[in-house]
Amino acid sequence: MKKISAIRSDGNILPLPVMNTEKVVTPQGDVLVVEVTPSFDTPVRYRGRTFVRIGPRRDIASAAEERILSERCAASLPTFDTRPCREATLDDIDLDLIRSAYLPRALDADVLANDHRPLKEQLAAVHLFNLQWDCPTFAALIMFGKNPQYFMPGAYIQYVRFEGLTNGGTILNERRFDGCLYRMLPLLENFVRDGVVTRRPVVISTFREKDVYNYPEKALRELLMNAVMHRDYQSSMPTRFYQYDDRVEIMNPGGLYGNARPENFPHVNDYRNNTLAAMMKTFNYVNMFNHGITEVQEQLRQNGNPPAVFDVNLITVFLAKVTDANEEDKRLSKTTQAANQGEVGKEVRQVDGRVKELIMYIKDRKCDISDILSLSHLVSKSGRTIRRNYLIPAIEQGYVAMEYPHNPHHPKQRYYLTPKGLEMLRLLQEK
Repeated sequence: MKKISAIRSDGNILPLPVMNTEKVVTPQGDVLVVEVTPSFDTPVRYRGRTFVRIGPRRDIASAAEERILSERCAASLPTFDTRPCREATLDDIDLDLIRSAYLPRALDADVLANDHRPLKEQLAAVHLFNLQWDCPTFAALIMFGKNPQYFMPGAYIQYVRFEGLTNGGTILNERRFDGCLYRMLPLLENFVRDGVVTRRPVVISTFREKDVYNYPEKALRELLMNAVMHRDYQSSMPTRFYQYDDRVEIMNPGGLYGNARPENFPHVNDYRNNTLAAMMKTFNYVNMFNHGITEVQEQLRQNGNPPAVFDVNLITVFLAKVTDANEEDKRLSKTTQAANQGEVGKEVRQVDGRVKELIMYIKDRKCDISDILSLSHLVSKSGRTIRRNYLIPAIEQGYVAMEYPHNPHHPKQRYYLTPKGLEMLRLLQEK
């Protein structure tokens, strides 16, 4: 028994098999029974080689056959939210809520009216129940669970308002949003609208005012819904929603997933929780069109905020930062005040002439590298020279920003003036 059991972990079979050995006593003698569970993580290698069955015999797998095994593995592995929670029962989910709120939205009325199957089979059809293990899936607990944090301790949102610019400041406010998503998300939306977003009137003429917001509500909502949808629910870390004097930060456990990579974000996305994403779409919390980040940046631009910054290189977490529009106004007002005192004139003189020229050329539009190369006296210069002498200094000094800052060499990269660059453009034009 020891010899056979040692086959599991001697390193010859990778990945390690799931197996069990036991002795069965029979009148004819003792029998050693070895039970090996089929592996979902294919291909399986023995001493570095993969074997496949070819008719009545076995042989070493070719590269094409190994690729087929890998594709079968990817297709058969369920996402976490579709896995059964074997500790839970139907009593742990709100069945009345599913019947009244979800199923009528998810299924056609005629289909639902003619579906006379048992409840468990109906729930299994929408990935909320696992018939094999006779228990709800994690998706059912996350969206409709009576106490999902019992099974997933980190499945909540932690809001903290810090005084100052770091989390070492005094805590001014703290909230915890927990429970199932169906009941939590409306509370979170109301809190963002009433407790985070502020509005102040600004005079734009003698008889007119306009409302200025510190953050556009739709942008924060989109970022929070993405955090809830894409987070890793196996982690014990909560989704963090931290607010400082000058910014908000949203951090959720679980970095980029699947086909999404730092070099292609945000243009390629993948879903860590497919069933959860589909349910959130059913309730109109997300659209799953892969243009949420683009909408966020547009909302911020229209409100006067700098573009959101995404840190996609932290591997285990995903971080989004949004700067307060009021802080940007304060910075611009200081710049204007300094201009009245003649200090900005000095700043203008200190800016490199090539950076000034680039600012005057870009103005209020977006340019790609070919547009910049079209300047008559730059035609003879290489793209590398333009980037080194014009673009990089302007970006480092905060006058110019990239449309895809996470991928400087993106084939569709374009450049535009930041609020600081627009202010410098105004001063250059006046001068």
